[in-house]
Formats: sequence, C-alpha cells, structure tokens
Amino acid sequence: MTRVDDLNLEALSAEQRRIYDAIVAGPRGAVQGPLRVWLQSAALADRAQALGAFCRFGTSLPPRLTELAILVTGAYWQARFEWHAHAPLALKAGLDPDAIEAIRTGRSPQWAREDEAAVYAFAHELTWTRQVSDPVYARALKSLGLTSLVELVGILGYYTLISMTINAFEVPLPAGTSDPFSDVPRVASP
Repeated sequence: MTRVDDLNLEALSAEQRRIYDAIVAGPRGAVQGPLRVWLQSAALADRAQALGAFCRFGTSLPPRLTELAILVTGAYWQARFEWHAHAPLALKAGLDPDAIEAIRTGRSPQWAREDEAAVYAFAHELTWTRQVSDPVYARALKSLGLTSLVELVGILGYYTLISMTINAFEVPLPAGTSDPFSDVPRVASP
C-alpha cells in the first residue's frame, strides 16, 4: 500500500501539470512510480526527472551497462517497483538472464564481457561498502574511461534516490505483479 495518494490529474497545479506533461512528452512516455510521488513537490520533480532522463537516456554508457547499474542499485535497496521496471529492460538491452537473477538474489554473477564485470564490481563495491578500492577503480576506469565512470556514479546516485523514494513512500507494484524480492532475505543493518 502506498503512503501517498495517487495523483489526481484534475487537481494538479499549473507547475505540476507542466512537469507532468513534459515527462509524458519525453522518452519515458508516462509518469509512473516514484515520479508520481515527486510531483508532490513540483520543483523536485522538475529537477529530478531532468537528471533521470540524462542518467537513463543521455550518458555515454550503452543501455546494457546503464541497466546493470540500475539493477545493482535496485537489488541493494530491494526496491520492488524499480526491479519490476528495469529487469525486463536489462534483458532487452542484452544482459544475461542468469546474471540478472544472480543480482536479484544477492549472488555474484559470472560475466562474459569485461565492461559488465567492471561496472558490476564498481557498482557493487561502492553501494555495499560506500567506498571503491584502488583495483576496482582502476579496472572500471580502464574499461569505461573517466567520463563514463563519472556518469556511472551519477546513475548509481540517481537510482538510489529512486529506490529511497520507492521504499519510503511504499510505491506499489502494478496490479497483478508479484514482489520480486519475496524470496530474498533482507540484509540486516550494521
């Protein structure tokens, strides 16, 4: 159950409606999940959706690596709506289904491509330890280059915001969908 009532389109302010219409007209094509929560603050929604459009559609990373970073973040936070939305996109972008399942269940995937291994190691280590070791950093830098590595950190940060929004406001899954983490134990906080 969500903690925020769903948007009433007729009750949106002019600024909320402008942002809503901009999101619908953009590459997302719809206002779903956490974007619906963000519209409670038009200023936040405006800025966050613009950053999100860049992180999802405008970086130098191929969609396969962007979706990999999103899945690592979504699995860490066990953000159900995020996983529901992005696991199919990751599959479509070319990630191995076994790797996707390993990420979902907290196992280490086997990677055939060096760029995927480098992105996973970087994203996983930064997310779980809040640091990146020199070898993992050097591997990611060699594989991606500095611009893409900076953008990768932006993607991880943006999708952490998404995940926090999903979890804090209990953004629901679409009707008829099951919890993708129902069989995955929650990690205890330190």
